[in-house]
Amino acid sequence: MKKQDYKKDFKDLYLPKNKPVFLEVPPIRYAIINGSGDPNGDDFAEATGALYSFSYTVKMIYKSPDVPEGIYEYTVFPLEGVWDLVDKEKPSTDKNNYAWSIMIRQPDYLTEALFERLLAQTRKKKPNPWLDQLRMEIVEEGWCCQMLHLGSYDEEPASFAAMEEYCRDQGYQRKSNIHREIYLSDPRKTEPEKLKTVLRFQVEKL
Repeated sequence: MKKQDYKKDFKDLYLPKNKPVFLEVPPIRYAIINGSGDPNGDDFAEATGALYSFSYTVKMIYKSPDVPEGIYEYTVFPLEGVWDLVDKEKPSTDKNNYAWSIMIRQPDYLTEALFERLLAQTRKKKPNPWLDQLRMEIVEEGWCCQMLHLGSYDEEPASFAAMEEYCRDQGYQRKSNIHREIYLSDPRKTEPEKLKTVLRFQVEKL
């Protein structure tokens, strides 16, 4: 059976260097949950749990009695978050004002019918109210700037400033203040100064 490892097969998307680069992000299939508020709160934790429960159900389908065609083994992708503000007039330091979409990339074989089947299976085995908000969507980011941020989440503004300066020097600018974060480290098990997070935003010509 085919095996896929995102650290080897999609290295440019998930293991960048800690300096800004441009890249074309292809359309990607995600399981997504939208929410708002402080990411340190219960809602964010429960929504994250729902995403992982579903994603591992998808991964393990090759061990089920009814295995669809095209299935392959793979490493579950890392958690990602797209961040915005609910009230654009409030400062970005107000974490209660965050609007977030958290997501985990899914394998290409996950059709709409299979998605519904495995979502129902997850609800039965791992009940979680956030599963009712979970949806599948193909996201098209296109031309972006990204870099690896090393350190705590609160220190990300310095990395974003470096990315924006790099963009200006190359004749580009951010499309908006919305950005994506890809979490390569588990904050529950990693010291803040050792956290690894991919930062990415869409860009356009000046």
